[in-house]
Amino acid sequence: MGVRAGALPLSVLDQVPVPAGSSSVEALAASVRLAQAAERLGYRRYWVAEHHNTASLASSAPEVLVAHVAACTSSIRVGAGGVLLSHYSPLKVAEVFRTLHALHPDRIDLGVGRAAGTDEMTAAALASGPGALGDEHHGDQVATLLGFVHDRLSADHPFARVLAAPRSTGAPEVWILGSSSYGSSLAANLGLPFAFAHFVAPDFSSQLVASYRRRFRPSRVCPVPRVALGVAVVCADTDAEAERLALSQDVWRLRPEGVERGPLLSVEDAAAQPLSALERVQLAQQRNRRLVGAPDRVRVVLEELSRRTAADELAVLTICHDPGARLRSYELLAEAFAS
Repeated sequence: MGVRAGALPLSVLDQVPVPAGSSSVEALAASVRLAQAAERLGYRRYWVAEHHNTASLASSAPEVLVAHVAACTSSIRVGAGGVLLSHYSPLKVAEVFRTLHALHPDRIDLGVGRAAGTDEMTAAALASGPGALGDEHHGDQVATLLGFVHDRLSADHPFARVLAAPRSTGAPEVWILGSSSYGSSLAANLGLPFAFAHFVAPDFSSQLVASYRRRFRPSRVCPVPRVALGVAVVCADTDAEAERLALSQDVWRLRPEGVERGPLLSVEDAAAQPLSALERVQLAQQRNRRLVGAPDRVRVVLEELSRRTAADELAVLTICHDPGARLRSYELLAEAFAS
């Protein structure tokens, strides 16, 4: 079974959630099983996000999990969604993903993000040293990364004589990730595919995707604009069950990203949490960032969203306490788009 021919392609975005009462080891194993299931179900890609200093997410080293998942699957594209370039040197990132591409030709994606993916203290600990470049240099870092990935650094570049290894035919597919006008503009100017985080900024999806398409400059690696929309979904057999499962993430997201976020609680423990009036308002406001419901309802809303934004594919992020329910959500979604 897979997504039907001509249907909107679906992909998986995984933050590797660690449920309360479980461990990071178990969460990583569950993510491998999810990727294998996604391959069987006809999903196009499996991407791993990058987060740090959050005990409830085990996605601190996406490149390592990408290598393992690619070795445990055979056909699905596998990649980072994405590498937060501010923490690393472009050469090192290029060599890591060139190695992955050499091991798994034409299956590796390199999504590049600008956000810190953590709190300020952890970002400082991740910095490559006192000379680390600030956020204002991100565009130059991406350009240098592309030069190393595709062997196209200009002759006058300071690192023009540096060759990224290993040498092999082809290269990983590079995407720009973003949730603002900066990301859409960068992807358009560089002629790269754009993955927009709808689950971060849902009110601006149509506007920023349209801006990307309008300003797009064709390149050798991407002659036409391509858009993947990152959407948060909890799908279950009934609307009521989906709403019940979604409560774990509802409460979890009320805490700031970083060490203070705390565990991903069970539905029962989440329901028992005392919430202030302000937190209840915040919880309600968060719901427009996610689609929660039974398969038919979810499919209708996703297809309408894809029409409104002209998205070429959807990268689905599902977080709930029960790994079995998370896997079932992806199964139901694939079935809905296969019918």
